[in-house]
Amino acid sequence: MGASESRNDLPAGRREFLSRRRFLQSSALGISGTVAAAAATSRQASAQDAPAEVTQKETYNLVRRVPIESGYEVVVCGGGPAGAAAAVCAARLGAKVLLVEATGCLGGMGTSGLVTAFDPMADGKRMLVGGFMREVVETMHTRGFLRPDINPDTWRKNYHQWTPFQVEGYKLVLDEFVRKAGVEVRFFTRVIDADADPQQGRVSGVVLQNIEGYRFIRANTFIDATGDAVLADVCGAACREAGRDTPAPMAATLCSLHAGIDWSRMGNQSAALNKALADGHFTQSDKHLPGMSRVNQSVGYLNGGHLFRMNALTCKDLSQGVMLGRRIVQEYVAFYRKYVTGCENLQLVTTGSLIGVRESRRIVGEYELNIKDYLARRQFPDQIAVFNKAVDIHPYDCTEEAYQQYYKEYNKIGRLGRGECFGIPYGILVPKGWKNLWVAGRCNSSDVKVHGSIRVQPAASMMGQAAGTAAVQSVRTGQPANDLDTEQLVRTLRDGGAYLPQEQTAKKMTRA
Repeated sequence: MGASESRNDLPAGRREFLSRRRFLQSSALGISGTVAAAAATSRQASAQDAPAEVTQKETYNLVRRVPIESGYEVVVCGGGPAGAAAAVCAARLGAKVLLVEATGCLGGMGTSGLVTAFDPMADGKRMLVGGFMREVVETMHTRGFLRPDINPDTWRKNYHQWTPFQVEGYKLVLDEFVRKAGVEVRFFTRVIDADADPQQGRVSGVVLQNIEGYRFIRANTFIDATGDAVLADVCGAACREAGRDTPAPMAATLCSLHAGIDWSRMGNQSAALNKALADGHFTQSDKHLPGMSRVNQSVGYLNGGHLFRMNALTCKDLSQGVMLGRRIVQEYVAFYRKYVTGCENLQLVTTGSLIGVRESRRIVGEYELNIKDYLARRQFPDQIAVFNKAVDIHPYDCTEEAYQQYYKEYNKIGRLGRGECFGIPYGILVPKGWKNLWVAGRCNSSDVKVHGSIRVQPAASMMGQAAGTAAVQSVRTGQPANDLDTEQLVRTLRDGGAYLPQEQTAKKMTRA
């Protein structure tokens, strides 16, 4: 579409246009440098022309008339566990909600990423994960979408136990939840830019892109549930990046589904791995194997193999990573067939369409949850969730030293006991200084260690419920995100089924 063209397919009364000269100058759009050498010249290249050199010194200034849509109170970017929870919970409170998701389904890593088991949701005595996430799990159990032999105590009470589920069932349940709540969902849609004022801490609107082209969406409030803090970053909110602001990014994994497993004969995976490593079976000596977990009668999901030092914020690394991940999965297929009893007839069903990114970019929030809080089992007056999961920092490389560090941390130092939990305060969801922007899920404000505990699906969902609830409270009361009445927020979350055991609450969020 040229600079003078426009789309006229919006409903009457909502057809506006925005001409934005800075639109594609943002680094988030990836236009600068990559196409500039070819696009900045008007001549037509011939077969004899040398390829244009990719450079970061030139930019392409695209001027375009973008249709404007308005009328939304809450826009949620990202439809994973956090975004789905945020959107549904906000809509149930009466808000007009738009949920945008880059893939063709909700659920994020649980669906597109094939992480087909929910992390522990209880502390060995009681269920810590309430509200929206509990409703999802209970519904999936009633509908037969959890592993058939799973007892409800697995997620309601048991200590350090996962809850396996069927991917298609999870997709269906989330589809039904957003539809019944009245959430408008746009799949295959990405946020690529925003009109925001970092000095004022306000977002006016976001630029979305999909098969229809570009749209500028105005709303009262915005929630970043992209996992990579994409919206927060293009708004100009302060962020920390793994590998830039930390020694290295945690390794990612491409998960996969497999069939033909005889679970009654399943051998010891750890012993088999040691034998295979000694035999030189793998191209990289990766000693950490989360393993193959049973999903149903003959199917399992594999969380195995690491993509070390992959920068999930570059398209190049993501592209190379997913191709390497597929090759690694094939090595594990051969490993299971050869070394693990009960897997002789194992067949690869599919690999995830999303890489299991564990760490990329997260905000600098009004509060940063840290490992001292975790080890102290700290409870906060403004906490919006409590959790018990161990600190899960995967090895950063294949060395014995890295593996032993992981093993010590995960099994001893960074694990809470039965009946113990730590609080997740509201302030980690609010970019510092921002008034109508929240984050939920993996891009929360936490240090590397505690982030290794709360980056998972149940915690993300609880953060999403809190962000969606806070956004509606902000719309209704005029309270900004960074000065929200957290006492009121906690009451509303409790009314929504959240388990929040703090005896003392406070109107102001924790900041230190």
